[in-house]
Amino acid sequence: MIVVVVANALASMAVAQTGGTLATLAELWRVEVYDVVLSDHIYRELERTFADPYFTNRLAAQDIAEYLQFVRTHVTFTEITAAVRSIATHPEDDLALASAVSGQVTYLVTVDGRFRRHVGSYQGVTLISPLEFLQLLQREENL
Repeated sequence: MIVVVVANALASMAVAQTGGTLATLAELWRVEVYDVVLSDHIYRELERTFADPYFTNRLAAQDIAEYLQFVRTHVTFTEITAAVRSIATHPEDDLALASAVSGQVTYLVTVDGRFRRHVGSYQGVTLISPLEFLQLLQREENL
C-alpha cells in the first residue's frame, strides 16, 4: 500500500510512545509494510516542523537529522502536478491533497480531524487518521 503522510503526522512518529499508533506505523513503514510518497512541499514542512520547540525539546539535533535522513531515503518523491485550490480550509492542506492526487495514492494520512471531516475524499484520495490507517493495514496485511 502506498500513502501520503502529512508533515505533522511524520514528525509525531519521531516522538511517539512505543506501542502507540504512530510508533507502530513508524515501525511498519521501517520494515516496508507500506510505502510513503511525499512532495518536496511536505518534506520542507516536515523540516520546519522539527524547528518547533515542541520537537527540539524532545529530540536531540542528531536524532532529528537522522530521522530526516531516514525519511529522505524511505519515501518516493512526487512532483505536484495536480492543481488543488480552496478544497481544504488551509492552503498547506490543499498542497498535501495535491501531493496525494499527484502521487496517485489512495490514502492521505493526517492527524487533523477537521481536515478529514471537511474534505473526506477528493479525486480518489481518502483522508484517513493514523488509527484508521493502522486498522486498515492490520486487516489487509493480516498483522
